[in-house]
Amino acid sequence: MSRPVVALVGRPNVGKSTLFNRLAGERLAVVDDRPGTTRDRLVAEAHWGGRTIDIVDTGGIDPSTLQSQEPLSLDSSDYVPQIRAQAELAAREADAVIFLVDAEAGVTPADQEVADILRRAQRSRGAAGPALLLAVNKADNAERRARLAEFYELGMGDPLAVSALHGSGTGDLLDRLLELLPPAGEQPTEEQPSLHLAIVGRPNVGKSSLLNRLLGEERVLVSPIPGTTRDAVDTQLTYHGLPLTLIDTAGIRRRGHIEVGVEKYSVLRALRAVERSDVVLLVIDGTEGVRAQDTHIAGIALEKRKSIIVLINKWDAVPKDSYTQPAYAEHVRQELNFLDYVPALFVSAKTGQRVDQILPLALRVQEERLRRIPTAELNRLVQQALDRHAPPSRAGKRLKILYASQVRVDPPTFLFHVNDPRLAHFTYVRFLENRLRETYSFLGTPLQLVFRKRESRRP
Repeated sequence: MSRPVVALVGRPNVGKSTLFNRLAGERLAVVDDRPGTTRDRLVAEAHWGGRTIDIVDTGGIDPSTLQSQEPLSLDSSDYVPQIRAQAELAAREADAVIFLVDAEAGVTPADQEVADILRRAQRSRGAAGPALLLAVNKADNAERRARLAEFYELGMGDPLAVSALHGSGTGDLLDRLLELLPPAGEQPTEEQPSLHLAIVGRPNVGKSSLLNRLLGEERVLVSPIPGTTRDAVDTQLTYHGLPLTLIDTAGIRRRGHIEVGVEKYSVLRALRAVERSDVVLLVIDGTEGVRAQDTHIAGIALEKRKSIIVLINKWDAVPKDSYTQPAYAEHVRQELNFLDYVPALFVSAKTGQRVDQILPLALRVQEERLRRIPTAELNRLVQQALDRHAPPSRAGKRLKILYASQVRVDPPTFLFHVNDPRLAHFTYVRFLENRLRETYSFLGTPLQLVFRKRESRRP
């Protein structure tokens, strides 16, 4: 049985993202005092009463936003229809909805209309409609808790007082939520592992457009305005029976160009997305070529020892002839010269060109990431490399490789027992890596070669 899905909905700035972080147990959503900070849906696990549920954070619904006296965060007023559509979609897909309102502000016309939207979503699904739970946030003191009665006029049942910031009342909220959800039944205790693909790149290179094209639906917001995506958005799908998680991330700008506040934390989340991914899809704007920041982002992924696929997007907009693609591929190789083992695809999120090749290539790269070489074969290959090119000497001493073994996968790591690790010059280490790749490829995957002095044996 799949886990129940619970959506957090409400008008902007009532504390949905703060409650989301509280229920998830970590700061996953960007939180800012300005309304409209959250635009896309975020999903995280929450554990309570022996059950696991998926909590969905959404952008605020406010039909009157354009007439609001308080401006939305970072020009989010440009996205009101899309924010509303995303939140309504989450409500339709959810098994339960937590409707969050603000004890300090009281009942507002926007709250009334959100309540109408939720009732319509429930009626449209009939008996299968989501369970509705009204939570009054920011009920931090007795005066605000005394105002709970006025929220009965929303017609959403008994209001529950919570403080997402301080955590008070959230346990009662989760207890009530579990009462409304169907029985757990045979809920699996362990899920099938999922391959995590992080879509990263500079702002406005088409990351969200690629995700939507891969999914075949408008799952995340897309805009020509750089910086539209702020949170690292996880989307699960099944591809040929294999579970995948696609992570759309905020564009990573140069450090000196990152604004303090929301964007700063968005970039930190993008970097965390790289850390928890298996394969990084580095998106490059084909109309602009490889920029220094593209190289920097690739270096981050390499530093984290992640497998990488380079996607040259907007290829439909590049004037070309029969020589353009080979010349461009050579340009990519030269600019990313430290990633000569990484595959590159020329794609177009707009037209769908070669997008269908991305996931098969990612699965192939993941297979290479999990490849294990038998010890006997590895030592035979190392001996052939030594016969082909002996290690250089240093101060009259020469590196001696006594034994080699693969000690782990994900990423592939090889341990070389030697007479003196200090004699392992980086050029010879690179030579050994190239010999490994000649035989086993390890497409798109970094290799780690570790040299350790053999312990002397006692007589």
